[in-house]
Amino acid sequence: MDGVSFTVEEFLEALDKYDFKSEVGTQVNGTVFDTDMNGALVDVTAKSSAYLPVQEACIYRVKHVAEAGIFPGFQEKFVIVGENKENGLVLGLRPIQYDLAWERCRQLQAENVVVMGKIIGGNRGGVLVVVEGLRGFVPFSQILTKSTLEELSGKELPLKFLEVDEEKSRLVLSNSKTISDSNAQPAVGSVVTGTVQSLKPYGVLINIGGLTGLLHVSQISHDHVSDVSAIFKPGDVLKVMILSHDHEKDRLSLSTKKLEPTPGDMIHNPKLVYQRAEEMAHIFLQRIAQAEAMARADILRFGLSLNSDGTSGDLDSDLVFFLLLQVCIYDIIIYNYSIFYCLILQLALFSAFHLPNYWSSRIG
Repeated sequence: MDGVSFTVEEFLEALDKYDFKSEVGTQVNGTVFDTDMNGALVDVTAKSSAYLPVQEACIYRVKHVAEAGIFPGFQEKFVIVGENKENGLVLGLRPIQYDLAWERCRQLQAENVVVMGKIIGGNRGGVLVVVEGLRGFVPFSQILTKSTLEELSGKELPLKFLEVDEEKSRLVLSNSKTISDSNAQPAVGSVVTGTVQSLKPYGVLINIGGLTGLLHVSQISHDHVSDVSAIFKPGDVLKVMILSHDHEKDRLSLSTKKLEPTPGDMIHNPKLVYQRAEEMAHIFLQRIAQAEAMARADILRFGLSLNSDGTSGDLDSDLVFFLLLQVCIYDIIIYNYSIFYCLILQLALFSAFHLPNYWSSRIG
């Protein structure tokens, strides 16, 4: 200690003076300087380094701290969770992340936001899901699909919060509330989220906010679908477009075919269809509006009189012809008939309605 202006005792006193509290629950700033298979060594400016076990590194289960984004140089606020002779102070990130997760869930509940929850288990009363890193419970009475626990296991459901109670560690969610809120009054042409209820030879029955919708096999994809079970399973959550709504029977006609960016995507790349569902539905509705405008323009161009509501006052043969012409235009867009087919149909309609009038005028 020759030449040093302070004694060992003074140095130890200085360390004690500026040392932080090492009580369990205290938050400290630290920098990771090394990692191994079991965790990470952290410099917390104490007399010795602290240790972050892998099981305390993340709110989610990880096998290595690197999966939680923790590498040498990583700086964060840690919480002291214990102390042992081998590693000294034991640190954790999970308690801090849990607090943030509960706060996040309270915020999402207040905003009535839809979240996705992955089903990890369950019992006779419902299923266990992971939401924002926390375990929640969804009663079977709050799940629209009638699938069994085995069929639902591993799937994701759209959910909304019913109860968020951090003190009781109680997190209760609902699948039916999510869908019923977003699709209370489904409009024709809108994109909605539904859950596959059952599979039939002629298509898929989908539950949408308590309403039953049919996704007919012909409306699944532009490519031929021979077996719906190769694409869907009970409990699957998917986006569909509403083609029609029978208000008397509360039944919906649905389509994913109209949402395909390219023919066959629903079979080969359904995720892309769901990602671009709203965009493709908007394009489809634009095409419908253009077809409607074309048909109305044709009626006006040929001198047919229209009432203020867009209908003709006299149901003569010309009006019938142009109304059927409008149907042909819709056939091209909605049912994807070929243009050649529609031209043949238009020619037949022209002959049926105009040739008799032509010959009668010639004979007269």
